[in-house]
Amino acid sequence: MLVISHIVKRYGTRVAVDDLSLEVRPGEILGLLGPNGAGKSTTMHVATGLLRPDAGSVAIGVHGPPTSPDARRRLGLAPQNLAVYDLLTAEENLAFFGQLYGLSGAALKARVDAALSFVGLGDRRRDRVDTYSGGMKRRLNIAAAVLHEPELVLLDEPTVGVDPQSRNAIFDSIEALKAEGRTLVYSTHYMEEAVRLCDRVAIIDAGRVLALDTVAGLIRTHGGTPSLQVRLAGRDVVLQTHDPLAELNRLSLEAPVESFRVDEPTLEQVFLTLTGRTLRD
Repeated sequence: MLVISHIVKRYGTRVAVDDLSLEVRPGEILGLLGPNGAGKSTTMHVATGLLRPDAGSVAIGVHGPPTSPDARRRLGLAPQNLAVYDLLTAEENLAFFGQLYGLSGAALKARVDAALSFVGLGDRRRDRVDTYSGGMKRRLNIAAAVLHEPELVLLDEPTVGVDPQSRNAIFDSIEALKAEGRTLVYSTHYMEEAVRLCDRVAIIDAGRVLALDTVAGLIRTHGGTPSLQVRLAGRDVVLQTHDPLAELNRLSLEAPVESFRVDEPTLEQVFLTLTGRTLRD
């Protein structure tokens, strides 16, 4: 559905995206997981035609590059920086965006109604956006992205700065889009979001894809060895082992086991292994 081939994007001497390639399969949610400044947003902007790459190419299925009208009609983007107008109502915002996509009359009204209902803002449709909470603005941002029923939806860190209730409402909306058969690209630096939502995850840093697989596949390949922690006759024993049960049985022959815990590798361990522990600004 989306094929990104060897794209490069520079800002002066800084390389934001460095020979990045990936393919998004129809109907999947592909996560872009990376630290601040990894190149996730720049990749999103190149993928949607907002930025022109210095090298490489982007194709939206058989419809050509994202700058072509045929491809653009099939794209929806919810950018990290909110793309809604505070001095307009939710209804006015969506009517404006819908007209940009060529909607009018009864079809426009039906899509505005459906989009507002989809994100749970139908009862606040006539309120100005500057009266909305941060979470409500994020949900309206998603409504604008799906208003024209695009086949491919790109969501750039859509839960930044929202409360748990709004966050879960956004999750429900994303899962509903997938159930409808949409293809989604979801950028985040939250591990639990990637685990819950994404069919596959691309870990990105310094503008490059470091690894791409299912969460289980990433953990299997890059997560390291499970840790067995045992309280054994008043002393603590910690072992790295691929067979915790066998090690526990062996230790139980030495002394009574008072307690034990097995810590399996996590996506966070994979992330830190691949991107390092240095703080990012």
